[in-house]
Amino acid sequence: MRDMRPRRSLSARLLWLTAAFVLLTEVMIFIPSVGRERLDWLRNRITEAHIAALSVAAAPDGMVDAETRDELLRLTGTEAIRLTEPGRSILALEPKTATPIEDSIDLETETWLEGVADALATLVQQRDRLLLVSGVSPVRPGIEVQLVVHERALAKQLRAFAKTIALMSLAIAAVPALLVYLSLHWLLVRPMRRITGSIAAFRADPERTPPIDPATLHGRDEIAVAADELASMQGELRGALWRNARLAALGTAVAKISHDLRGMLTTALLVADRLADSSDPSVRRAATTLAGSVERANGLIRDTLDFVREGPPPLTPTRIPLAQLLSEAAAAAPGLAIEADVPPDLSVEADRTQFLRVLANLLRNAADAGARRVAVSAEAGAEGTAILLADDGPGLPESIRANLFRPFASGGRRGGTGLGLAIVRDLMLAHGGDITLVETGPRGTSFRLFLPASGTRADPQEGGMVAALLPRAV
Repeated sequence: MRDMRPRRSLSARLLWLTAAFVLLTEVMIFIPSVGRERLDWLRNRITEAHIAALSVAAAPDGMVDAETRDELLRLTGTEAIRLTEPGRSILALEPKTATPIEDSIDLETETWLEGVADALATLVQQRDRLLLVSGVSPVRPGIEVQLVVHERALAKQLRAFAKTIALMSLAIAAVPALLVYLSLHWLLVRPMRRITGSIAAFRADPERTPPIDPATLHGRDEIAVAADELASMQGELRGALWRNARLAALGTAVAKISHDLRGMLTTALLVADRLADSSDPSVRRAATTLAGSVERANGLIRDTLDFVREGPPPLTPTRIPLAQLLSEAAAAAPGLAIEADVPPDLSVEADRTQFLRVLANLLRNAADAGARRVAVSAEAGAEGTAILLADDGPGLPESIRANLFRPFASGGRRGGTGLGLAIVRDLMLAHGGDITLVETGPRGTSFRLFLPASGTRADPQEGGMVAALLPRAV
């Protein structure tokens, strides 16, 4: 199982993503907010400057001494103040010395975007410039106030505001991100780790690892449903592995005793041949029966060895006319009428010997089941060739349909080994194709063979293990 570090886990990634998105939202809120903070600060300076100027106007003769003037300018944070009405100057608090103005701000004509841009520029401004600020007084709308302020004071205010917003943003981002992290860790990561742990343990030792228990995941959400399906799949795979282990042991045993058994059957066949030359009719009948039994026993051994052979059979694909191949396969069931609806120029790419065996097995099965006629049709497409074989037999018993392509699932036919369709399926899988039961009933049974085109054919080794382990649905 791969080592999943905390910072690479799904919940950790979502933690960072949530924090990043919240911070991005805060940045989008901060940009107009800092512009608004700048505007409020400047308007407050205008209000305070107007109030200071009114204090001067209340003095005798509208004049104040230099010390009072300097104190008023200090309290308002300005270097100079001027009140004007349209066309004339009303009052002024002049600076002690001439001050060079480096920039001017007119709050009445300044746009929102200009204010935001100027606020961002002030945040990074390192020099202390003198700014001339003009705006209508909120105390008396007809009065315009002009004042000179130090940009450093504005920058200090904006930086304090930015620091406060940054700290609040981090707190706001951390809380939902942490809650999302904890929620995901509890609801998703923990059950997903249980599932992946079960998968890893099952992969390492499928025969001894018990399936995951979905009840331990708590709830009936999508993860619990996935755990249910995983438990079912693990149970089926364990059963299939046990069955195939026993089948492999059986195949090994059969392979070891087949040589000796074939020698015994060969001796019995020789005896049957000699008995067939006897002048006694009853002996000749017994010899014929014995020879047939020996041939069937030989066929059972041959089919069993073919089925338990490890790996798919070696194939040598060539282009074969399907009509010609079907004509050769008809010899396997001499009493069966073949009605072929196959274009004479239709060819398939397959191993001649093995695909001939597929067709012969299907025709022989149909004849042994009691069919008298088999209709064969074929259609070629871009993905491959589909071949349909429909007989007029009595149909397949309900009891074997679910395990039709499983080995030794005989249809109850006397003398049947139950390996014919299993071998046919293995051969079709080895070609990259498949066989499916289309329909079955009193009016007959239909099978569909599919051979993929050479450009779309998959590796016959791929999927072979799963196909061999799991039961075949029809």
